[in-house]
Amino acid sequence: MSTTTAPASAPAEPTGTAPDSRPSKVRGRGERSRAASLASHGVLTVAGLIALFPVAWLVYLSLGPDKDDYLHPGRIWSKMTLDNYAFVLQHTNFFDWLKSSLIVSLGTTVIGVMVAATTGYAVSRMRFPGYRKLMWVLLVTQMFPIAVLIVPMYQILSEIQLVDSYLGLILVYCSTAVPYCAWLLKGYFDTIPFEIDEAGRVDGLSPFGTFFRLILPLARPGLAVAGFYSFITAFGEVAFASTFMLSDTKYTFAVGLQSFVSEHDAQRHLMAATAVLVAIPVSAFFYLVQKNLVTGLTAGGTKG
Repeated sequence: MSTTTAPASAPAEPTGTAPDSRPSKVRGRGERSRAASLASHGVLTVAGLIALFPVAWLVYLSLGPDKDDYLHPGRIWSKMTLDNYAFVLQHTNFFDWLKSSLIVSLGTTVIGVMVAATTGYAVSRMRFPGYRKLMWVLLVTQMFPIAVLIVPMYQILSEIQLVDSYLGLILVYCSTAVPYCAWLLKGYFDTIPFEIDEAGRVDGLSPFGTFFRLILPLARPGLAVAGFYSFITAFGEVAFASTFMLSDTKYTFAVGLQSFVSEHDAQRHLMAATAVLVAIPVSAFFYLVQKNLVTGLTAGGTKG
């Protein structure tokens, strides 16, 4: 006699609407809510507008035909003109200022970065007597104000006959740019593994060969930051340039802008137009190195 087992009946579903069994969405780690994203984007937009406002205002003032238009900016809109730019390009020493600024800035960048790179690499890799004191001496040199340094530097340049010369001004700017760039590059070289140096020596490279062929290509972001700092330092400096450069044709942009201001008059419309033109080379240089700026600024601080 066979027996059969009846299948168990499914439990009866409760009457009424069943609750939603779908799991609620859980934000992952680091994921922000929509309100937080909107708030952050709003803050960044406002910050961007604040940063761009002075530049836009300078461009707007440069379009006013009269020197007193900055007192009544609302009147500029109805009489905008490019005559200020035409006057600056045709009737001033603009191109002489451009040549002088590029010679001094690029010279400071090349010489300053080379000296700073070799100094930073030596302190990062070699343990010679007084290497720590050397870096502290470089740091202490940044504590002296420019007003204190002008007189002794002028005497030194006079003795070696480099007053009113591009080389003299480049050396003066290197004395300001090299200490900071050496500290910056030293921190960046510390992040490069020492095994790379050892591999270069195993392959028969000299210390200079290891530095130029292996280390420098890896330190490109740090070199970009150092070069950008050196370029900006030389391009926008006023005190040294106005003291050591005596010829009108050797003025840099920063000094040339002062020619629009006299004791009883100030041609602010021409100054604004010149300032806009001055910003073009700096913007172009920033565009060339922008890819490496963020990497270079952050990597150097990961290891001291």
